[in-house]
Amino acid sequence: MTNCSTIMAIVQENRLETAVKVQDILTKYGCYIRVRLGLHDAAVNSCTNDGIILLQLCGEDIPIKQIEQELKQIPDVKVKYMVID
Repeated sequence: MTNCSTIMAIVQENRLETAVKVQDILTKYGCYIRVRLGLHDAAVNSCTNDGIILLQLCGEDIPIKQIEQELKQIPDVKVKYMVID
């Protein structure tokens, strides 16, 4: 059975500047991502420049620290994760 007990939260404080870099990293590790949920305040005439991405990561040998380190190298990006055993 595949381990899917890791949840990662990514906060982007400047989505317009960080979105492409974050997306490149998520694409690189896409085989480990089972669920991705993006949250930000959006309205018809406006949209906030910050947001949160929640990931459920799956696999036996998920490179969690590597993903975290690569994301944290991007300015205005914060990362936290938890493993639910």
